[in-house]
Amino acid sequence: MRIQRARKELEEKKLDAALIASAANIRYLSGFAGTDSYLYLSRKRQVILTDSRYTLQAEEEGKGFEVQTIKGDCGYGKLLSDLLNDDHAGCLGFEDSAMTWQAVTKLQEALEGKEKKACWIPLGEAFTLLRAIKEEDELEKLARAEAIGDKAFAYILTELKPGVTELAIAAKLEYYMKSHGAQEKSFDTIAAFGLHSAMPHAVPTEKPLEQGDFITLDFGCKYQGYCSDMTRTVVLGKASQKQKEIYQTVLEAQETALRGLCAGITGAEGDALARAVIEKAGYKEFFGHGLGHSVGLEIHEKPALSPKDNTILKPGMIETVEPGIYIPGFGGVRIEDMVIITESGIKNLTTSPKELLEL
Repeated sequence: MRIQRARKELEEKKLDAALIASAANIRYLSGFAGTDSYLYLSRKRQVILTDSRYTLQAEEEGKGFEVQTIKGDCGYGKLLSDLLNDDHAGCLGFEDSAMTWQAVTKLQEALEGKEKKACWIPLGEAFTLLRAIKEEDELEKLARAEAIGDKAFAYILTELKPGVTELAIAAKLEYYMKSHGAQEKSFDTIAAFGLHSAMPHAVPTEKPLEQGDFITLDFGCKYQGYCSDMTRTVVLGKASQKQKEIYQTVLEAQETALRGLCAGITGAEGDALARAVIEKAGYKEFFGHGLGHSVGLEIHEKPALSPKDNTILKPGMIETVEPGIYIPGFGGVRIEDMVIITESGIKNLTTSPKELLEL
């Protein structure tokens, strides 16, 4: 089914073949999870192009696909040249969003004969967008990944004590997830204490945890290649009135969005649901990022919940819902769940509590 949809893209774009370079797209279409490889797709052939490190893996994972391995001086250009010649292909689509200009020109220079004159057409995100609506097995893997994250959050609450550092908490989260079924982290873990919580993408440091600190934890893992993503913010000790006010504003914004999200609205309309709450509370300037993004084989996929994304949401799409308020010199709050879009609303995959926890 996936290959059929990919070939339909070729027909619609009037292409003879496509060279797919994105590791996520290669895995999605073929099952092969290696890196530094290509997938060649034409109307009659489907070939994984790889090197000797991955030959056996490609043969095992890429059922129904030919596997060709570069040997000696025979690089990817030679393999591609032979395939184009065999297919009499004059128009090749390539993933410009996943390939460097240097890689493209190197391949073009290696083509031989009439293949050297083949026209190269940028594909943009055509094959990436095939992954926007998740299939049932994908949703199950995403749910498993998020469930590991929920368990990790429950565990890490017991480790949040005065003096522990951001680096230590990040490491403990990652170790817990890996020791409970995760393959790896899905992105660099964020553990931000106190004033650092005002940085949406804070990098963990040796800062020790202190009484009264906001603690923002944004983390995720991969389960069979599929990512999870969640954020929770808590306070060590008694929260101040301002901390409570900011937290409740973010929580209200998220809950408003969760109630309003459904198939048929755009990503921009979804973003506006939460943004209106934060603006009404007077914190407009402190919410600078979009409400959320899709998640799958990659941590950031499309469509997004963003003022700039007018994609219509459809059943089976995954979105994070993560409003935040970040005040320099004070701290910040973000609360993030991962949800499935349905006809009538959403199915929330994140189960960790969201009331303000004072540890």
